[in-house]
Amino acid sequence: MIAHGKDIKVFTGNSNPKLAQNICQELGIPLGDSEVGAFSDGENFASIYETVRGSDVFVVQSTCSFRKDDKSGSVNDALMELLIMIDALRRASAGRITAVIPYFGYARQDRKTKPRDPISAKLVANLIAEAGADRVLTMDLHANQIQGFFDIPVDNLLGSPIFVDHFTKKYADCHDDTMVVSRARAFAQKLNMPLAIVDKRRQKANSSEVMNIIGDVRGKHVILLDDMVDTGGSLCHAAQALMEIGGAQDVTACASHGVLSGPAIDRLESSNIEELALLDTIPAHPEAKRARIKYLTVAPMFSDAIERTYQEISISKLFR
Repeated sequence: MIAHGKDIKVFTGNSNPKLAQNICQELGIPLGDSEVGAFSDGENFASIYETVRGSDVFVVQSTCSFRKDDKSGSVNDALMELLIMIDALRRASAGRITAVIPYFGYARQDRKTKPRDPISAKLVANLIAEAGADRVLTMDLHANQIQGFFDIPVDNLLGSPIFVDHFTKKYADCHDDTMVVSRARAFAQKLNMPLAIVDKRRQKANSSEVMNIIGDVRGKHVILLDDMVDTGGSLCHAAQALMEIGGAQDVTACASHGVLSGPAIDRLESSNIEELALLDTIPAHPEAKRARIKYLTVAPMFSDAIERTYQEISISKLFR
């Protein structure tokens, strides 16, 4: 098998170093030696402390807010760290650079919804390509069309197989009394469960109102699927409607990306959601236990995708 580049090297910024370490553990290689931080005025910097000439380099960095020691970093800090690291690796003659972005921020503005709106997702795609990335590896983009915003190859992995494994085991004894509430029909088909839909209308950002439940959930164990949980309002309102209006027996939720900003933890704690399963595309929230959150790791899937990218093998099996 012909590999692209002489070896695999994985580096990380500060947004999700634990995931990067777990990916390296799966690959059986050490995490790349680098330092990424900020000067006293807030400017970000990056230093690569080992040769990358001719290497197939993967930079693991979710564009989410983060904490490092006693300091915090914003989404913008995470993005700048990614761009600066890519630039440093390009100037160090890396053979190929793949931006591994488990959570791709700025994805919610993927189109103009009113006059004079930006399309921020396209802008960020341009920045990543211009910095020197040769390809992008991400998971569950907020909108699939964002793949087309890039002028470089993009592999958008799906987190649903991880949830399918989790819920197949969780509901093995009551499969016939369980159903999925989601806009993704394929997820329900993989679990071999019926599908219902919560019709919701979003009045403004981070706010939604449940309008109707399409499907019979009465007496059922309900699995509520979404792509991300930000402030938690939409998810908690949907769970409340499923119980109070639909008559569901109980509600378990899952989402690929746990942004968990603002009042999210308090809302989840007081909601009727029995468990919220999240992927570790964003680091675990320090108060996750209080909100009944369970994290499932994406490290094996990303390590497999990295290995296949390096070996120039199709990664299509990861989408099944």
